[in-house]
Amino acid sequence: MDASLRNDLLTLQRGEITEQQIYQHLARRLKDANNRTILERMAAEEQRHYSILRRHTGVEVAPQRWRVWLYCSLALLFGLTFTLKHMERGEDRARRRYESLAAQIPEATEIALDEKNHERQVLDLLDEERLRYTGSIVLGLNDALVELTGVLAGLTLALQNTRLIALTGLITGISAALSMACSEYLSTKNDPGQDGQPRTAALYTGCAYIVTVILLVAPFFLLGHYLLCLLASLLMAIAIIAGFNYYLCVAQDLDFTARFREMVTLSLGVAVLSFVLGYLARLVLGVNL
Repeated sequence: MDASLRNDLLTLQRGEITEQQIYQHLARRLKDANNRTILERMAAEEQRHYSILRRHTGVEVAPQRWRVWLYCSLALLFGLTFTLKHMERGEDRARRRYESLAAQIPEATEIALDEKNHERQVLDLLDEERLRYTGSIVLGLNDALVELTGVLAGLTLALQNTRLIALTGLITGISAALSMACSEYLSTKNDPGQDGQPRTAALYTGCAYIVTVILLVAPFFLLGHYLLCLLASLLMAIAIIAGFNYYLCVAQDLDFTARFREMVTLSLGVAVLSFVLGYLARLVLGVNL
């Protein structure tokens, strides 16, 4: 075996044992028996791949502890499905490497098929609460982004006082969050086609709304000039849209670019229109603070 092939196999071997450790650690944390069984099966599959590669390299390799820690932390923050599907992107790269080694390592074809089919099928069986309430999160997030960017843009030109803008935006945002949570509760409760619990759906909607409000209003408390605050708030809105859409597209296999473009266009379009209306209101009403 030449040095290049051996290095490739050792890299793949380390990847297999690292992923086996990740699945094993995540499985221990789960209370849901179905998800725990799925992860244990995935860990066993990775352990088998590792054993095949070890027979060719003749050495044991240690897992990458930092990756184990990273993905276990991501699972706590963003949920199991997002974390595993994010890992799956690395599996696709590993599968292509196995396919390229098939002529030299006969078992590589079998492992590549496992990476392509088995784990994908297993991931589709995962059931996670936060993904069942994605619609409620999207409702709170979208409404907060569209409404509050518009409110803040309008207030910026109308008032030109960062503290007053921040206070008004915060009160408006929290009131709207409570209203939206109540609406989601009633909508879920009275719609027989909804699978979620009304209280949980309302909680997800309200929390998504309030967190978005706090992030968008924060620049007006922290920065000086009102136009700089507005710019920072709009950049924050774009960052929130990008982060949430990346999460959603990874977890649910959606197209990132189209969703991101649509949400940014809506939010910034409303902000620009409100900015102009705020300026006109200041001129017409003669407001001077």
